[in-house]
Amino acid sequence: MTETARGTDPLTETTIAELREIAARYPQARSGLLPMLHLVQSAQGRITPEGIEACAAVLDITPAEVSGVATFYTMYKRRLVGDYHVGVCTNTLCAVMGGDEIFASLKEHLGIGNDETTEDGTVSLEHVECNAACDYAPVVMVNWEFFDGQTPASARELVDELRAGRPVRPTRGADRVCTWREAERVLAGFPDDRADQGPGAGEASLAGLRIARERGWSAPSATTDEQHHSEPEPDSSSEAAVAADEQADTSRAESEAKVAEEKSDD
Repeated sequence: MTETARGTDPLTETTIAELREIAARYPQARSGLLPMLHLVQSAQGRITPEGIEACAAVLDITPAEVSGVATFYTMYKRRLVGDYHVGVCTNTLCAVMGGDEIFASLKEHLGIGNDETTEDGTVSLEHVECNAACDYAPVVMVNWEFFDGQTPASARELVDELRAGRPVRPTRGADRVCTWREAERVLAGFPDDRADQGPGAGEASLAGLRIARERGWSAPSATTDEQHHSEPEPDSSSEAAVAADEQADTSRAESEAKVAEEKSDD
């Protein structure tokens, strides 16, 4: 299916208002450009000339400046992608563990190449430099959700399930894979309330935490005595907030490690 046949939705007044909302989050409005471009993609399926003009108008900068950013980062697409954007890591570790074979298999299975989309518009394919999950190589992502330890056969089965419209659950994270446009809206800063679904880390990532706990290891303080005396005292409320965030992250990681241990014991 061609891009013209699939069509590109025009920007609505609601989306324009949300672009302004994003810009207003930042002391310097221009800092909001990256999430604004994600919002354009969630609304139109790609970065369009209309979307570039809208971002430029909201930020009072030139379309050329917006286009320079949109063409620099690979997450911004100039052509429509599928409802499910499949990224296969072909960086060094994933490649030697089978990533190259997976990518070649999916190209043949889907009948498309890199940065191309199936005729029905459901799946697009991209080789990526790193999915930031080397401990689970080879890794495939669908709309930025992890599918760990893949093989050519499991990757083909995955895209077949997506094309059939059946719900697919990632290895870690949310309980289902959302559409690409839904994921782009989250990246624009409009949460879908699924951030705490499923485990955020797996056994390989938590092994170090488990060993440290068993041996009583802890990280040294980030502030030396010299720094402590030369720097102004931190605001107690800010310090407490940071400590609370760190404790929450640690507690969740330890909880996931405990669950992983219980599963391995079973």
